[in-house]
Amino acid sequence: MDLRCEGCAGCCVDWRPLAPTAAGSDRTGRRPPIDDRYDLVPLTRDEVAAFLDDGLGDVLTPRLFEPAERDDTARIDGVDVAAVGDRPVFVVGLRKPPKPVAPVGTDEQRWLGACVFLDPTTLQCRIHETDRYPRTCSTYPGHNLELDAETECERVEAAGGGDRLLDDDPPDRLPAPAFGSHAVGTTVFAYPDPDDLDGAVERIRDGAATAADRARFVGAAVGSRPGSFAVDPDRMAEARRRACAADSWAGRAIREWTARADDDGAAVTHDDDARERLVRRLEDDAGAPETPGWE
Repeated sequence: MDLRCEGCAGCCVDWRPLAPTAAGSDRTGRRPPIDDRYDLVPLTRDEVAAFLDDGLGDVLTPRLFEPAERDDTARIDGVDVAAVGDRPVFVVGLRKPPKPVAPVGTDEQRWLGACVFLDPTTLQCRIHETDRYPRTCSTYPGHNLELDAETECERVEAAGGGDRLLDDDPPDRLPAPAFGSHAVGTTVFAYPDPDDLDGAVERIRDGAATAADRARFVGAAVGSRPGSFAVDPDRMAEARRRACAADSWAGRAIREWTARADDDGAAVTHDDDARERLVRRLEDDAGAPETPGWE
C-alpha cells in the first residue's frame, strides 16, 4: 500500500461541496448514520480513554445509526436509532469543525469540515505517528483494498486530484475492522440509559450537539467492557465528568473556527498570509503540535 497524501487530505475533510458526484458518503450500508458528518473515524475504547487522559475529551463526538431491518430500535426525540434492546448503539470519533482549506489538488481555499487535528496550512495531521494517531487512520485504506471497496484516494483521483493510490496491495497484517461482533465494547458501544438522552439525539442528528451531549457518550464508551455491552457506572460517571470539563487547545480552536466560518463550501475571503496568521494564532500558538513535514 503506497499513498501520495501531500496536498490531498481527502480522508480528513468533507470535500463534498468541491465535487459532489465524486466524493463518497457515509449514508450507505445497512445502518447509515443519523448525522451528516463525512468520514467519521471510529475510535477504540482505549483511544477514547487516552484522548480523555490527555485533556482532549472535547475533541470527541458520538455517532448513532439508523436501524437496519430486524434491528432492535430505540425511539428518542422522534428519531429511530439502532439499538440493543432499548439501548442505542453508537461509536465515538473525532470532531470536524469548519476550517479554511484547499484540499484534493485545489487552489482555492474553502470553508470545509476538517478533522480537528488537520493543520489547514500544511494539510497534515498534527498527531500523525504519535501515540494518539487513531488505528483507523494508520491503516487506511487497507480494509477497503482488502474488500475491493472504493477508497477516498480513488475518489480524489476521479475528481482530478492527481495520482494518490500508487500501490493497491493491502498490508499483510490489518487489525480487525471497526464494525462486527468482535467490536462490541471496543469500538461499538450501547448507551445504558436511553431516558438520559432526551434532546441529545435530535441535536446530534442536526449537528448541534452540546458538550454535555458529547460527554454522555464519551463516558459510556470509556465505561464499556470489551466483548460486552455492559457499562461500569462509576467509570462512566467519572469519564463523563472529565469530558464535560475538558478545555483543550483543540476544543477552543473548534469554537473559534466555527464562529469565524462562512457557509459550508464557501470561498475563503482572506489571503494566504492572513490564513496562516490565523492558523498560527488559533492552533500553533495555542498549543497544537507541529506537523512533521513531507518526506
